Amino acid sequence: MVGLILLGVLALVVGGCVCVVWAGRGGPAWVRGVAAVTLALGDVVRGSERRRKRRRSLNGNPSGEG
Repeated sequence: MVGLILLGVLALVVGGCVCVVWAGRGGPAWVRGVAAVTLALGDVVRGSERRRKRRRSLNGNPSGEG
């Protein structure tokens, strides 16, 4: 069951990446929409990772490990 969920997430990620590349080459409007959502979600994930690393460094663990 978990494997199926992970495969579904992987398919969504790969599909989003394909749409970003296709939109960069001038794809249809729906592809540009999917690409915009994919890029926005990537920004959210990167932002949360930065906040987590910053919080760890403030707690005295500058390496960001565990």
